Amino acid sequence: MIRLAVLVSSGGSNMQAIVNSTKNGILKGIAEVVLVISNNVNAYALQRAKRENIKSVCVQKKFFADLKDFNNNILQEMVNEKIDLICLAGYTMLVDDNIINSYRGKILNIHPALLPKFAGKGMYGHYVHEAVIKAKEKKSGATVHFVEKEYDTGEVILQKEVDVFDKDLPEDLAKRVLNLEHQIYPQAIKKVIENKFR
Repeated sequence: MIRLAVLVSSGGSNMQAIVNSTKNGILKGIAEVVLVISNNVNAYALQRAKRENIKSVCVQKKFFADLKDFNNNILQEMVNEKIDLICLAGYTMLVDDNIINSYRGKILNIHPALLPKFAGKGMYGHYVHEAVIKAKEKKSGATVHFVEKEYDTGEVILQKEVDVFDKDLPEDLAKRVLNLEHQIYPQAIKKVIENKFR
C-alpha cells in the first residue's frame, strides 16, 4: 500500500477527493492517505482529516526561526510516517529544495489551468480564473504535474480541459475546473504509482 501525505492550506476538497478515491474509487487497495499537513491552523482540511481519522499536523511558519527550520519540520513529519508520495492540494507555500531532493519525482501538485499557461507565483485559486477570463481564453482546465524548485514548472502527468463560456464569471469557471480537479487528481496519482512503484 502506497502511503500518501497531502499538504494543504485551505478547504481541502482535493484532499477529500483523494481520500474518497482510496476508500471506494480507483486508488482503493493501492494507496492510503496517512498524513495531512497544513501551514494554516484554520484550514478546513484539518477538520476533514480528523473526520476521516487521518493523522493531521499544523506546521506554522511563525513558530520557526526561518523557512529552513519550518520545511525541515515538515520533512521530518513525512519521514516519520514513511511517506511514499506527496500530494500538494491547494498548498500555497513554495516547497523547499530539501523536500524536493528527498522526494524527487514523488511530489505532485494540481494547478487550476492548462499549464504552461497561467502559471507562476501568485497564480492560484481565483487569480487564475480571473486571468483566464480576462485573456478571453476558450479553454481552461486542470493540470497535475511533478513539483520542481519553481512554481508550476515540473513535468505534466495529466491534463484535462473544460470550456470557457462568454458569460462566465471567475466563480463559474472555478466550479467547473474544481470538479475536473477532483476527477483527475486520483487518476494522476494512480498513473504515478503504476510507473514508479510497480
